[in-house]
Parts: sequence; C-alpha cells; structure tokens
Amino acid sequence: MNRAEKAALQLQAVAVLRMLKETRTYEELSDVTGLPAGDLNRYVNGHVLPGTDRASEVVESVGREALADELIARVEFDDEGYVDNSGVVFDQSFLDLVAPVAAETFEFESPDVVLTAATDGITLGAAMASFFDARLAYAKKSKETAVEEFIESRQRLASGIELTYYLPASAVNAGDTVLVVDDLIRSGETQELLLDIALQGDADVTGVFALIAVGDEGMDRAREITDAPVGALTTFE
Repeated sequence: MNRAEKAALQLQAVAVLRMLKETRTYEELSDVTGLPAGDLNRYVNGHVLPGTDRASEVVESVGREALADELIARVEFDDEGYVDNSGVVFDQSFLDLVAPVAAETFEFESPDVVLTAATDGITLGAAMASFFDARLAYAKKSKETAVEEFIESRQRLASGIELTYYLPASAVNAGDTVLVVDDLIRSGETQELLLDIALQGDADVTGVFALIAVGDEGMDRAREITDAPVGALTTFE
C-alpha cells in the first residue's frame, strides 16, 4: 500500500466514524468500535488520523456492520414483498461510504469499468466508480437513439416476460476488467444479463456486488456464472 492509498484508507475510516457519531456518544462509539473514546474524539474532529491497521479494521469490520444496520433501518418491504430502498439509493453520501467498505470486505480488484443497470443501480455504480477511479457504464432496457452499435442481452423470465438490456458497444472494451454492481439482487436475472454483457464484450469480471440480497437465489446464480467474488452488504431472508 503506497502513501496515497494509506491516506485514502485513513480518511475513509474517519468518514465511517463520523457517520456513526451522528447518533452516538463517544462512549457508545467506543463500545461499537472497541477504540478508546479519547482517540475517537480526535479522529472525528480531525485532530489526528487513525493508523493504517486501525483504519482498515474500522472500514472492513466496524464499517460493514454499521452500514448494514443503517441499510436495514432504511429499507422497507410492503405486504407483497416489494422493496422500497429509496432512502438508500437517493443518499449519495451514504453510498460513498459503502464503496470502500465493499472493496475492503470482498477484496474486489480495481476494475476498469463499473457496470450496472439503469436506473436504481446508477447512484451505487457512481460511488463505486468514483472510489476505484473507474469508468461507469449502465445498461438500459431501451436503445440510445444516437448510438449505432450495442451489446444486447436477452432473457425470458420465469413469469414469461422477456427482459432485454442494451449497452453501447463502446462502453466496454475487450480486455477491460468489469465490476458488476446493483442496488438489489433477488432472482439474479438482472445480474446474469449484466454478466453476459461483460462476457460478450470480452471483458474480465472482477466481482459482483449488491447493496441488498433478498434470499440466496440471486447470489448463488451469480456464483455459478463467475469465479470472481460475489457479495452483498446485507441479506434479507
């Protein structure tokens, strides 16, 4: 890890601690993190940065648990099982904290392209692309008028509906590394289409990440397609 990477990790840890401090005293924050309250005070107020080992622990362990708890508090299910995650996907500052935690937790390799599906996946995709300094690409269910060449992936769903996604062919180059992300994974059908688009573009998949997994079906489906890491911030049964 070079000096710039260490500094970025330390600043990410401080951002996580500041988020946690919004609803906790320093003593409560100490109970959550296992760190002395005095040290936490100095970190949160910007007087000193945590060491790299401590910063890594905050981002990977404490950060994931805290963000998962926050995510659970923001997500709502209706009587038919539909998910309302607007309290998450519309909060870019929250998603900006998710990106480093996901990267540390699942050890995703830095991709050239972050690929997602329009529209709810775009804000998460933007956060991940910014963190990795990668390009953002998103597939849509309709073709862009001015684009001539597309990568197209089509699948007939169990319901009988045919789902098709289109990505401008120039968005992914042969040999690119691609991280597939989405806000939600349930059946895995959307992620399968995105993975197919990446493979059609002769790209190498470095991972699949979702904010929310509903059950295991979608995660298992993604793991059958790729050997790259597959993970979700939190899972609802």
